[in-house]
Amino acid sequence: MNVDALVAQRIRELRKRRGYALEKLAERSGVSRSMISLIEREETSPTAAVLNKLADALGVSLASLFSDASTGDPDRPLARLAEQPVWKDPASGYVRRHVSPPGHASPIELVEVTFPPGESVAFDNPARKVVTHQQVWMLEGEMEVTLEQDTWRLETGDCLAMELGPRIVFHNPTRKPARYALALTSRTLS
Repeated sequence: MNVDALVAQRIRELRKRRGYALEKLAERSGVSRSMISLIEREETSPTAAVLNKLADALGVSLASLFSDASTGDPDRPLARLAEQPVWKDPASGYVRRHVSPPGHASPIELVEVTFPPGESVAFDNPARKVVTHQQVWMLEGEMEVTLEQDTWRLETGDCLAMELGPRIVFHNPTRKPARYALALTSRTLS
């Protein structure tokens, strides 16, 4: 299954499981009803910022939209490289690879990101419904990560731990691609 189809299926499945009509998910996420419909019908590839808002409104992490637990095997704790879903943000061009094995019960999700030079992605969720703790480990290159008013410049080997707040911005200020790993845990607020 291609990743856009997987994301469309996961959003539709999670929306229906929660009993949300398109209008309800639109209200909870701040994403228009028509955009959600286009995403679910695979007629558009959503940006990372849009997917972040939808994931939060559905009470899941962004990473979980790229993992189909129904295709995974809880007894198989291995995800081969060729099986790991890869997605490219149409706005910034950053590439996200979901590393964690699907269906394996673990509180930790791993993601690898390759971020193009000079690009930025902002995640805005004024009233987060999901608490996410995340660590960013720089594998190659440099990134600036801004959480609220604090900005950290990360270089190869650096690791930044944080709890996501209402706004986080990832920016590659250099002329070279950056590559980093994300380790995250999430829980839904009551």
